[in-house]
Amino acid sequence: MNSILPSHLEGVRLRVIDRMAALLESQTRTKIFGGNLNALVKEVHHEVITDLRSIAEEVGVPELSQRLERAVEACTRLDATLDLLLDERQRQWHRNGNYVRATMQEFNETLTNLASTLIEKDLFERQSKVLERIILSHEHVAQWKEFVQEILADFHAIFPFNFFYIAFAEEHGLSLFLYYLGDYADDLKKTARDMLSRQMLASLMLPNDAPLDIEEFVVKVTGPVDSIDAVRMITVAVPEHTPKLAGLLGVAYVASGELSAQEESVVRSILSVMVMVVGSSKLLARTLTELEYYAMHDPLTGLYNRRHFNNILEYEIGRSERHSHEFSLLMLDLDDFKDINDSYGHATGDEALCGVAEILREHIRKGDLAARIGGDEFSVILMETGRTGAATVAANLGRTLRERVFTAPDGKHFHLTVSIGIATYPVDAQNESDLLAGADVAMYRAKEMGKNSACTLDSLQGRVEGSRNTRDHAEKLREALQQDRIVPYYHSIVDCRTGELFACETLARLIEPSGEILSAGIFIETMEKYGMGRELDRIIISKAFQAKRERMVSDSPGIKLFLNLSAQEIQGRGILGYAEELCNTLEIPPECIVFEVLERDAIGDMTNMRKFLTNLRQKGFAFALDDFGSGYNSFHYLRELQFEYVKIDGAFVRNILNSKIDYALVHNLSRLCQDIGIQTVAEFVENQAIFDALKDMGINYAQGFHISMPTREMTRK
Repeated sequence: MNSILPSHLEGVRLRVIDRMAALLESQTRTKIFGGNLNALVKEVHHEVITDLRSIAEEVGVPELSQRLERAVEACTRLDATLDLLLDERQRQWHRNGNYVRATMQEFNETLTNLASTLIEKDLFERQSKVLERIILSHEHVAQWKEFVQEILADFHAIFPFNFFYIAFAEEHGLSLFLYYLGDYADDLKKTARDMLSRQMLASLMLPNDAPLDIEEFVVKVTGPVDSIDAVRMITVAVPEHTPKLAGLLGVAYVASGELSAQEESVVRSILSVMVMVVGSSKLLARTLTELEYYAMHDPLTGLYNRRHFNNILEYEIGRSERHSHEFSLLMLDLDDFKDINDSYGHATGDEALCGVAEILREHIRKGDLAARIGGDEFSVILMETGRTGAATVAANLGRTLRERVFTAPDGKHFHLTVSIGIATYPVDAQNESDLLAGADVAMYRAKEMGKNSACTLDSLQGRVEGSRNTRDHAEKLREALQQDRIVPYYHSIVDCRTGELFACETLARLIEPSGEILSAGIFIETMEKYGMGRELDRIIISKAFQAKRERMVSDSPGIKLFLNLSAQEIQGRGILGYAEELCNTLEIPPECIVFEVLERDAIGDMTNMRKFLTNLRQKGFAFALDDFGSGYNSFHYLRELQFEYVKIDGAFVRNILNSKIDYALVHNLSRLCQDIGIQTVAEFVENQAIFDALKDMGINYAQGFHISMPTREMTRK
């Protein structure tokens, strides 16, 4: 695994060293030649000086001796100069030799570093090719074990290892995924498996007898060995911050030499990426599994959820239609479950819901389906089960739940009951929506019957149709409100003594796109059920006030305007403030306005009714109690609340000529109201004889089809 200098760089290095060596050799020869030349010059000078001195002594001529001495001195100086020159040359030769040797060493180191860099570049290029393959996708996450094999084949091209292993510490023990790089004999596989298992247990601090779950894979590469006695390992741990995952990843190889620092760095970097890939894939795979589970299951109870229930219900309708089977649907709603949450807390309520789910699982057949569809509502699909069988199952479920004892945190015990609605396909309904609606209606009927019971749909078909009609009316009413097709009609109220117009009651009418006029009675139930009374009241008040203003300008400014309010407006939703603002804007005296509420709505909330009446009178408005006499103990409310007007229920008025009881009731109500200062309005006056009788009784005002029909104009006709 050691680094080797590339061949082209080795050639450069040898050529440079050869030339540098030749340079040093040339310099050495020059140095030797200079030394030899200096010695020769000195030797010649010495011989010449000796000869000259001998000649001078023999001749004895002073002048010649002086000249000879000067020549000797010149040679001596020349020798000294040559010595200095040679010394300087020696220093230069020595310095140049050091320079050459240093240059050769630096050049050699540079080449070595360059070779190392080239080796690293090659390694990193191969590493990049591996990393480029590591792209997470849904397929890779779902099949991460196979994805690892693809990466390992490329990894092996960089570093020819023998084994790759992934170890995860699971709740039950150790999960070991072992990849063999090559096709090994069974005995070698067993040796590797045993050795790596022991190593992983020790590394993850698990006991030696911890359960092992081993999966083995073979990656097709070349290079398996005959013996794995000298195996070396490199491992990287899964980061501690990785949630719900602890483990190791590593490679093992049969040692054939030491790894270079670069090679080990590359191996560890790829292992680190593999940790990310494998760890993330395993977590994502686990998360996807959980998501798939919770896409169909309720997280609290483990039952199927509404989504899966709807899918199976649709499928079962098609299956039963194809095979001419019956099946039944149970809709279960726990009775007064809110009291459990309020009394013992939601944690206890959740435990109770899990107990209900357990009962459902235990008491339905394999193949049937139980689901929690919301809150304390459950549903069961009983495959190939008719109405009789479904009623038996419902009875068993209800009885088992009643007998189940639940325990609150304070040690107290409590019981639960359930109301169950039963609908059977195809005898009760032929499609999904009707079947669900039918089971729901039957369940609410079970609650009306006293709860803790089951009810079939066979006797409630009219209620299902009525519920659907109410829903249709709701959409029709919403559309009419948006398109401004709700208009006021006016029904005259006359003074019984004079026959003059005293007031007009405002009635809401819905104009169909075809032009047909629908009375309020058709959609009054819808308005109350779906909370549309507030918007309807404000539209009618606004239009009626505008008509009142126009009537005041033209004639009869004293005519009063009676306006019906929905029960919701008694709750203090600001309708009186809205009416007061309109009165100020349109300059309508508040005393001309009389608000009326049905007796059943008025007595249903006495506390808010008192506040409403106080606020009403403070703003200058008057009040009329509609359908007086239809409620229980009406006299009690006459005492407790103050009314300017009471409108006697038409059910009494229409029969006063034929019923002594009705005559007596209306007559006495009239006298009672006169005595306590409340004016009376009789409704349903359908002929002159009734009108005359009411006048004789002392009834103040009358209203009915005999007097006029409701019209778009605020006038008597």
